[in-house]
Amino acid sequence: MKLRVRATPNARQSEIIGWEDDPQARMILRVRIAAAPVDGEAKKALRDFLAKSLGLSKSKVVLEKGSSSRFKIFEIPDGTALT
Repeated sequence: MKLRVRATPNARQSEIIGWEDDPQARMILRVRIAAAPVDGEAKKALRDFLAKSLGLSKSKVVLEKGSSSRFKIFEIPDGTALT
C-alpha cells in the first residue's frame, strides 16, 4: 500500500501531525522530523519514525518516490493500521 507523507525537517521533536487533504496528492500524512535534511539524515529518520509508529520493521517501510522532496511516497505492507 502507498503512504503519502509530507515531511517537515528540523522540528523540535519527531511527531505525526495528522491527515491533510492535499489537492494534488489527495490524503497525505503530515509528519515533523527532528533530524536536519543533511546527507539524507531526515529521510532516514522519517523512515525509522514511520516504522516505529506503525509497528513495522525498518525494512518494511520503503521510500518509493520523493527522495529530495518534502512530499514522499512510501510503500508499506497491505493491511497496515494507519491510526
